Amino acid sequence: MLVKDYRDVGQDDVDAEGAAGVKIRWLIAKDDGAPNFAMREFELEPGGHTPFHAHDWEHEVFILAGRGVVAGEGDEFPLEAGTVVLVPPNEKHNFKNTGSDVLRFLCVVPHGAA
Repeated sequence: MLVKDYRDVGQDDVDAEGAAGVKIRWLIAKDDGAPNFAMREFELEPGGHTPFHAHDWEHEVFILAGRGVVAGEGDEFPLEAGTVVLVPPNEKHNFKNTGSDVLRFLCVVPHGAA
């Protein structure tokens, strides 16, 4: 079993093309002994956003704090604390902070996905 405080995990800037004001923490990863999935925490500064992109894997998201939207092709859905999101494989999407505070969320993906 692994138990740790998320604040003890280093936080990195996301420097992917199309990202702005995004930070990531790899809370649980393969190196921690997780055989199948990784859990990541993202923080988007006000006005920040992830790239508009698609990939071959699904991911599940749980919004912890802040306000924003998740955009797909032609649709946008509001986000706030307690919102859950399933992004299916190969669906273009991005997350945007539309509020005045940090938008924080957890994202779970299979290993090798990111």
